[in-house]
This record gives sequence, structure tokens and C-alpha cells, in this order.
Amino acid sequence: MATPPRTFGDLLASAVNEPGILSTAYRAFHNYSLGNQLLAFVQCQQRGIAPGPIATFAKWRELGRYVRKGEKAITLCRPITVKRTSTADDGTEETTAATWFVYKPFWFVLAQTDGQPLTEPEIPAWDRDRALTTVGITEIPFDLTNGNVMGFARFREIAVSPLNPFGHKTRFHELAHVLLGHTAEGARADDERTPRNLQECEAEAVALICCAALGLPGVEECRGYIQRWWGTGNDIPERSAQRILKAADQILKAGTDNEIEAVR
Repeated sequence: MATPPRTFGDLLASAVNEPGILSTAYRAFHNYSLGNQLLAFVQCQQRGIAPGPIATFAKWRELGRYVRKGEKAITLCRPITVKRTSTADDGTEETTAATWFVYKPFWFVLAQTDGQPLTEPEIPAWDRDRALTTVGITEIPFDLTNGNVMGFARFREIAVSPLNPFGHKTRFHELAHVLLGHTAEGARADDERTPRNLQECEAEAVALICCAALGLPGVEECRGYIQRWWGTGNDIPERSAQRILKAADQILKAGTDNEIEAVR
């Protein structure tokens, strides 16, 4: 099994702190999950390969292109479903399935191939209404009188202040609170709740990813917000990094008609 180039926590930290990574990775690899976009981008960067569309050896042949001899494959994360059959005391059998995520070096970038010209697909535009409908979240009128509050999330509802200069950033932030389960955590036991500072860090990291990927303003404001809540030099936990990338994926893909490749 191939070794992953970096943890998702490391990848997320680079994406948050280094301008340009997210937008470049999203443009080049938008058909894939954000985690795989960053994995592919980092490997291209390390090996001096121009980022671009990626496919397996067989898929490139279908497209009339051929991987050049000696090219090293890109490693991505992919799911593998494992089925297990157990026998109960009464002799009945039960089959269960579990999904494992493994790293495999099966993909090559366009720059590693030769052959027929390739028409690169356009990146689909992101639509707010489509995204809200797809994830089942309702945006309601902003009804708070506190002028310092720019948005909020309640259960599966969000609201953005009409006075907010970065309404799109706050919308992503509040959507993240819902998708990450923060608005439902009031019913959980105290020791199971995500600490407030980590909640805010997770939600704002999602907002940063979405703004950067879509080329929207507010990325620097996101960085400042994360630093205020999480501090500087503190690592984002690996589990949180995975949750952040998954939530950002949901938001970005929900607002388009684009599907994530099964490789994730």
C-alpha cells in the first residue's frame, strides 16, 4: 500500500497558511474531493509537474492519450469496501460491510501524458440556492438586534446580516456549523461537545476553503478569525481537518451539478 504524502492536518495547514494553494488545486482537480485535490497538488509541486486533469492509465488511453514511459503515478485516497460474514450460535449467517480509506498510486496528471488534444471541462459555477436546497438548510431573515453579530445558525437554519460586508464568507461559516453538527450539540453530554474555540476554527476553516476555491474575497479575514480563536502555531487536530475538508466538499459540490469522482 502506498504511503500518503502528508496527513490531512498538514495539508489543511498548508492550504490555510499559503496563498494560492486552494484556488490552484480546485481549478486543476475540481472533480475530486478536496483532500485529494490537495494531495495531488502537493505531489505536483514537489515533483515540478504542472497541475491539471488527472486520470488512471486506462482512462487516459480511453481519451486517446498515453502516459509517458518512466512517469511516476500520483497517489490519492480511495475507499475500499470490505465484507465480513459471521455465523451466530444458531447457525445463521450475517454479512456486514466496512469501508476503509487507503492510498494508491494509480493516477497521472495531464502533463505526464502525450496524445490527442484534451478539452478541459469548465469549472461549474457555484449557486447559493442550489447549495442550500441540496444540503437541506434554510436561510431565514436575520432577526437579531445586536449590531456586532453578522450571522447565526440554529438547528438547520442560517441567517446573514444584511449589513455584513462579507456575507458569502459568513454564509459558508454558518453552513459549516450546521454540517459539522455544532448546532445539534446542545443535546449531547458535556464531555462529547466540541470546544467552542475548535467549533469556530472548524467553521471558519470551511469558509476559508470555500472562499479561496471560488476566488471570493474574505480569505485574509478568515485567517485572522482563525488566529483569534485558535492562536498561531497550533496544529489543527487530524480528525478536525478531515471534518473540515468533508464539510467544505459538501458545500462546494452542493452548489454545482458536479459530482466527486469515486476515487475519494
